[in-house]
Amino acid sequence: MNLSVKSDYAARAVLGLARHYHSGKALRVEDLAREQHIPQNYLVQILIELKSSQIVKSIRGKEGGYLLDKAPEDISMAEVLRCIHGNVFEPAALQNQHCPPALKQAWMQMQSVLDKTAEGIRFHQILEEDSRSGEMYYI
Repeated sequence: MNLSVKSDYAARAVLGLARHYHSGKALRVEDLAREQHIPQNYLVQILIELKSSQIVKSIRGKEGGYLLDKAPEDISMAEVLRCIHGNVFEPAALQNQHCPPALKQAWMQMQSVLDKTAEGIRFHQILEEDSRSGEMYYI
């Protein structure tokens, strides 16, 4: 199972905006693109999709840009993936009439587990883990 680069970029964009959430200031697309290593033109398309799902919002004007539309603890990885792909995990077998029922059940079970896991991952947790991994300890 491969998720697209687009899902990675969307998650990076949300993480980048989550880092700046408490400042209350909008982040310019070019700054977010540079910070998260995302092609700027592609990032604009992703931000439009995230905006349509009310994950991010845009601010116009000189101090404009993008910021999260809600707190990082209120945004799940599942929400971002659903915005980009429609579902976290959608096995084609579920739509195939020739797929044996027992196998469909296995695919549905896997879908449920992945949905639940992605729903449990919140962006404030990712931020906390990221800040811990950046800490240096001296002995």
